[in-house]
Amino acid sequence: MNVRRPRARARDVPPRTHWLLLAVLVATLSCALLIDGYVQHRVNDAPDGARSSPVSAGQVPASVSGGGPVISLENGQPRTARPRNGTIALTFDDGPDPVWTPRILEVLRKHQVHATFFVIGAQVVAEPGLVRQLVEDGNEVGVHTFTHADLGPRPAWQRTLQLRETQLAIVGATGRTTTLLRPPYSSTNDALDDATWAAIQQADAEGYLTVLTTRDTEDWRHPGVDRIVANGTAGGKNGQVVLMHDSGGDRTQTVAALDRLLTQYQRQGIVVGTVSATMGLTSAMKPASGAERWLGLSLIWILTASHWLLTVVDWLLLIASALSVLRAVVTLVAARRHARGAGHRPSTPVTAPVTVIVPAYNESAGIEAAVRSLAASGQVVEILVVDDGSTDGTADLVEALRLPQVRVIRQPNGGKPSALNTGIAQASHDLIVMVDGDTVFEPDTVRTLVQPFANPRVGAVSGNAKVVNRRGLLGLWQHIEYVVGFNLDRRLFDLAECMPTVPGAVGAFRRTALRRVGGVPDNTLAEDTDLTMALCRDGWRVVYEQDAVAWTEAPASLGALWRQRYRWCYGTMQAMWKHRGALRQRGPAGKLGRRGLGYLLLFQVVLPLLAPTVDVFALYGLIFLNPFLVLGVWAGFLLVQLVMALYAFHLDGERPGPLWSLPLQQFVYRQLMYLVVIQSVVTAVAGARLRWQRMERYGSLPSPGD
Repeated sequence: MNVRRPRARARDVPPRTHWLLLAVLVATLSCALLIDGYVQHRVNDAPDGARSSPVSAGQVPASVSGGGPVISLENGQPRTARPRNGTIALTFDDGPDPVWTPRILEVLRKHQVHATFFVIGAQVVAEPGLVRQLVEDGNEVGVHTFTHADLGPRPAWQRTLQLRETQLAIVGATGRTTTLLRPPYSSTNDALDDATWAAIQQADAEGYLTVLTTRDTEDWRHPGVDRIVANGTAGGKNGQVVLMHDSGGDRTQTVAALDRLLTQYQRQGIVVGTVSATMGLTSAMKPASGAERWLGLSLIWILTASHWLLTVVDWLLLIASALSVLRAVVTLVAARRHARGAGHRPSTPVTAPVTVIVPAYNESAGIEAAVRSLAASGQVVEILVVDDGSTDGTADLVEALRLPQVRVIRQPNGGKPSALNTGIAQASHDLIVMVDGDTVFEPDTVRTLVQPFANPRVGAVSGNAKVVNRRGLLGLWQHIEYVVGFNLDRRLFDLAECMPTVPGAVGAFRRTALRRVGGVPDNTLAEDTDLTMALCRDGWRVVYEQDAVAWTEAPASLGALWRQRYRWCYGTMQAMWKHRGALRQRGPAGKLGRRGLGYLLLFQVVLPLLAPTVDVFALYGLIFLNPFLVLGVWAGFLLVQLVMALYAFHLDGERPGPLWSLPLQQFVYRQLMYLVVIQSVVTAVAGARLRWQRMERYGSLPSPGD
């Protein structure tokens, strides 16, 4: 299809604009996924008491392991303390939770007591209003890390990050800072190990007061209300730090046990309060500076935006998955019905003479093989080679063949539509076959291609184009695409009577139909698609003849493939927009609009646009989710594609050997194809027009009999 199309008014959108936009979108999505993965999927939801026994505690000072639950260091020397006698510091870990924290607050209000809530930063980001309500009710808030991380084995920089992020989240939610810390998986002093002690020392250097516990209600085990009450019952008058949880699962038992415990404490004359109140400390929470407040709010806004973006991505993934499965099911069912049908072969063969038009611009590499194959056709043919101002001697090569049924028409370069319309005007017969100069027909291709014209409603016939240069991965991938993508789709379009494209490589037309629609249009880059849609809207049936085989050269480099597919895709979008009126029409035009255009929009525009999201999310899943599950889903989709490919190869009479490269196609070829769609959409939205891209020829076409 080597015809140049001059466009004086055309302008290009600089490619860097497209890539910049795509890079920004992918980078934004990647950042959102990383943030969400860090916040949501690195949150360890194992309860504090579920931590394994300490490995070593040799470095924990005896004054700490045997001291009070509140730990600080003064001049490097550890100091511990505990609540005053007759008091209980009531503490809750792992919140806030949108269901259980409010119910716990109701119980606290009922008994007119306050507590200290050691919150997870990620939960604060999700429920900032709830944290603000905690503080407004007179409770205090402490740090429980951002993702419920075990600080002991973490490097120093990760410990700092965990504390700093949680602090900022608290500031963003409440406008106050806190000095209280409870390391996740900590419990009583005698359970401290060396790693946790090192984390406590680092936290002290960063301004935190560590609060452990003396009585763990073990509500995280869900042992029953009576057991939780028993575990939380104070023994003697020594001050205690009682641990409960307001998140991490169903806390029905916790809420019920809390009500009973507070009633019991009040009957015993025990004062219940926050850590600061029961320790006699000045408030652990102070007003934050303006800069800290803005940083905290920014953190919450960024993470909230990330969460919503990921929610959108989740829906897009569901849509993409549904579309992929839907396409597989629809195309396989349609292909099976098409294969079982009687096809378009008439009882009385069509033997009318045929005019074959070959538009050619600088086709010297393959024109001889193409013309010889047409001359060897079993059908009576007239071959018109319309030389569109070639500069490489294409016309001279054809004339030198001295084939009697071949006529060369020379014209100044005007573009492929102009060359085709010249051929139509010069044609001697009503049945016209159009073929690119890089395509070779088999001896019975022309005869097979025109048989559907026995039906007077048929205005055009699409043949079966196959890739001749299949060597190398790129050739194999295009071969698979032609057999699986293009030809399966054509079977579906034929069955649904909404064929959108008769390919330029192999197609047949009635001249009367061509004249009724004004010939080959020249105002889109995909003139074959534009012409086919015009015929459908004019009421003509367009069918697919699978046995009319033509061999065509495919691009042999990624650059050439990009240029070809960019033009195809952009031209198809132009044609879809041009014929959008078919959506409102009835009859054959309505079938094209609602079936054909709808299919193209969903599966050749929307689905490829969602593909980068799928790829980025797959990488996200490998990092943050269960990698075996992600690989399993990928393998499932690959299996669906393999089943489709095997069936398509069977229908086309092709050997399945090339399908070994199908998994590799997912990592290069597929990305190239969806990038083509993305750039085409951006070009269309920007209002730019794409210049005609000249296709390279490689001279790999076989001569008849080879």
